[in-house]
Amino acid sequence: MKRTIVLAAAVLLAATACGTSEPAASGDGDNPSTAAAQPVSITDSRGKKVDLKAPATKVVGLEWGVVENLISVGVMPVGVADVKGYNAWVTAAKLDPSVKDVGTRGESSVDAIVALNPDLVITTSDESASALAQIEKAVPVLVVHAADAKNAIPQMKTNLELTASAVGKTEQAKQINAGFDKALADGKQKIAAAGKAGTSFTMADGYKQGSTISMRMYTSGSLLGAVGNELGLQNAWPAGGDKDYGLAPTDLEGLTKLKDGEFLYIANDTDGGDVFGKDLAGNAIWKNLPFVKTGNVHRLADGIWMFGGPKSTEQFIDAAVQAVTS
Repeated sequence: MKRTIVLAAAVLLAATACGTSEPAASGDGDNPSTAAAQPVSITDSRGKKVDLKAPATKVVGLEWGVVENLISVGVMPVGVADVKGYNAWVTAAKLDPSVKDVGTRGESSVDAIVALNPDLVITTSDESASALAQIEKAVPVLVVHAADAKNAIPQMKTNLELTASAVGKTEQAKQINAGFDKALADGKQKIAAAGKAGTSFTMADGYKQGSTISMRMYTSGSLLGAVGNELGLQNAWPAGGDKDYGLAPTDLEGLTKLKDGEFLYIANDTDGGDVFGKDLAGNAIWKNLPFVKTGNVHRLADGIWMFGGPKSTEQFIDAAVQAVTS
């Protein structure tokens, strides 16, 4: 199971952005009556310039965070990689039943993509160079940086802005990012008001392969780990994660280094099950972990995509605040 996973009309991205877009001649790019007539020129995360005759309207998304962002700004993609998986893991932005499946993430079908006659394909830097080369023979491709453990929240915002610029929805992206900032500030205030500021927390997911249970800890470099810190909590996982997603693999023995605190995790009954709440329920080591003994284990709701855009991350904010303050 794979879980790992700008502004065109008038605004240039900040220096931390993974891409930029050149302004259109008029600056009225979000006006439906004029946006269609304006060319779009974008520099993506590869440093590659992507030129479109007009904002894209028929778009294929090959990563779920990209798809979420497209729907969030008001553009329903015509094709998505792994529709079933998206519907199981992403509830912040619902797919229309008409959206076509174009294969799996990382192994999409070029034939299925081309058959949809899209204006643009959007994917992330996780896509292989060979796959990109094949797709680009037929369709322009915009690549956003998958994630950045040194800059997790700004990268999330940048990816939304870059995606929005390609479809003429820069103003919508601004509003969504502003809404995320407000949700984060409100969540921080609620945690402080409950006397929980500074509370130790860890965030995890896990899965079982045969008899082996593997876990991934969301360090301060991960998107959700960084958000937890911004909420006023303190990420207790001591080890660094990978350079992109900020994830640190561990096992049950690794959890014994943790002291008491809030243990948050995401599972999915339709894809991988719940290793913490079910598979480990009778395990002596698990039952004797400090946060388990004190009842500070919280399964968050299904369908909060851990590598998504502002809308999914707002869902995490709401769930984390409720778990910590209840």
